Amino acid sequence: MSFASLGLSAPLLKAIQDQGYTKPTPIQKQSIPVILSQKDVLAGAQTGTGKTAGFTLPLLEMLSQNKRSGHSVRALILTPTRELAAQVGESVATYGKYLPFRSSVIFGGVSINPQIKQLQAGIDIVIATPGRLLDHMGQKTIDLKNIEFLILDEADRMLDMGFINDIKKILAVLPKKRQNLLFSATFSDDIKRLADSLLNAPALIEVAKRNTTSNNIKQTVHPVDRERKKELLVHLIKEGDWKQILVFTRTKHGANKLMAQLEKDGITAAAIHGNKSQNARTKALADFKSGEIRVLVATDIAARGIDIDQLPHVVNFELPNVPEDYVHRIGRTGRAGNGGEAISLVCIDEHDYLKNIEKLIKQEIEKTTIKEFTPDPFIKAEPIQQRSNQRNNRNRPKSATRR
Repeated sequence: MSFASLGLSAPLLKAIQDQGYTKPTPIQKQSIPVILSQKDVLAGAQTGTGKTAGFTLPLLEMLSQNKRSGHSVRALILTPTRELAAQVGESVATYGKYLPFRSSVIFGGVSINPQIKQLQAGIDIVIATPGRLLDHMGQKTIDLKNIEFLILDEADRMLDMGFINDIKKILAVLPKKRQNLLFSATFSDDIKRLADSLLNAPALIEVAKRNTTSNNIKQTVHPVDRERKKELLVHLIKEGDWKQILVFTRTKHGANKLMAQLEKDGITAAAIHGNKSQNARTKALADFKSGEIRVLVATDIAARGIDIDQLPHVVNFELPNVPEDYVHRIGRTGRAGNGGEAISLVCIDEHDYLKNIEKLIKQEIEKTTIKEFTPDPFIKAEPIQQRSNQRNNRNRPKSATRR
């Protein structure tokens, strides 16, 4: 099947060809015709499946089929994080470069004034995080009364981050007649409730079983003592001559500490997390993609939106306490048909986390002990200090949820 057979016009096909793509991915094959038929959509797709183009392409097609004069926003795409908003914005710009539409990416952490100027000039498509969008709504610098399309991307993560009340406030001002698309990697009860309230007789699209991991990813657990994790990570990077590694920690402090330790060992590294400025996060990601740094240390939330087709290695320096986050983490590798490797450094404190992950993905992960890092059998498990869990903080003060 070709992109042309999906009902896309010549300007979009030319933009797709410029990117070197010839065949649509499964999510694109299913979603594009359904969206073009003007149906609401509930789509389940793991990261790396091409879902962004799966909604960007038909959105641009439908906007071009129904040209409209005026300066009001026609399409609103909501994302949970700044990085993902930027990624979606790039997709809209890439595929829409031969079309006359103007888009704007608005999120917090940067000055609001340039965003206001863009909106005043007239924007067709807005890609936004909920917090900053509410700021614009409060200042009456954005007009949403003529929205024709609403897309919620990574809706599960938006709910995890406590954005449900923000989303409800946004929905309250949108016109009732519009097309709604909801994309989520997982289908929790909360997502089902949101879908029931938002979508009208939606088409269900699911290209991968829920909470499953890609067959392109080789998963391995290396048992190790908690105090020797950093030493083992350095050993793996140097022995394997790894060039590009995304490493996950549970906390912002842990990310900073690990980055500093890696630098001391001669391994170029940067950290991204919620306390970093947007400029710092953008630079770290750009340096990582270009190869200027070998290791990017990230927390779960900050890593949303990292889109690197051929990322070879993901390392769980610490296992997540929420099993679904393991699926999201390792889904950053093994994308677009490429192979990838997901390594987890697991100490005795994390055995319960590992069991929960294996239960979720319905498979046992291969355990390989590296001889010189064999765990000390006399070390006892210690309680893991929990980070503030967004899943249980949905009624936090508004300022705490602004990304």
